[in-house]
Amino acid sequence: MMKCVEAGHEIVALANLYPSDGQEELDSYMYQSVGHDVIGAYAECMQLPLYRRPITGKPCNLAFDYVPTESDEVEDLYELIREVKVAHPDIEAVSSGAIFSSYQKNRVENICERLGLVSLAYLWEREQKGLLTEMIDSGLHAILIKVATYGLDGSDLGKSLGEMREKLFRLEAAVKVNVCGEGGEFESLTLDCPLFKRRLVIDESRKIVHRDHFEA
Repeated sequence: MMKCVEAGHEIVALANLYPSDGQEELDSYMYQSVGHDVIGAYAECMQLPLYRRPITGKPCNLAFDYVPTESDEVEDLYELIREVKVAHPDIEAVSSGAIFSSYQKNRVENICERLGLVSLAYLWEREQKGLLTEMIDSGLHAILIKVATYGLDGSDLGKSLGEMREKLFRLEAAVKVNVCGEGGEFESLTLDCPLFKRRLVIDESRKIVHRDHFEA
């Protein structure tokens, strides 16, 4: 979103999909779901309308080039963006944070084409170490809220990208960890950035361990 504003675009609404049936997290090919319960606060931080829908579909169509598929999780995103377009008929584009996943980028582009919108992906195929450094230097404050790779553990949760930069660089050199987490190595949550009118503060937290170790 910061890159959108830098390029002269106006952000008019936020859109988010979340797990249905009270689940904390989904095993999704498309969406980050951990931390979804905080997203409602983003509308207040940015003073923008937020549109949300539950994820009801599954990753049914795994082909590289997506075509509309009944009950696929991509169709949940289609319905969400369609709802936003009805509420804001003047919107022209959808911005996503795709960096390295052609699977995700192709599906966002498919949805945009069907709805007559442009897909904006300003982070696409950026050099990873440079992008991480740019994020940190830009005033974006994000913390790790999930780790899922060799070399990262519970002690890294809650640390900022700035605090993690050198460790991530070492892991990239040693075991090819993607420093932006594009291989699912970690998930992050933004607490503050130059677009926020207010910042998020975490008063308390708890750790949930699904596995106590990772295979090299």
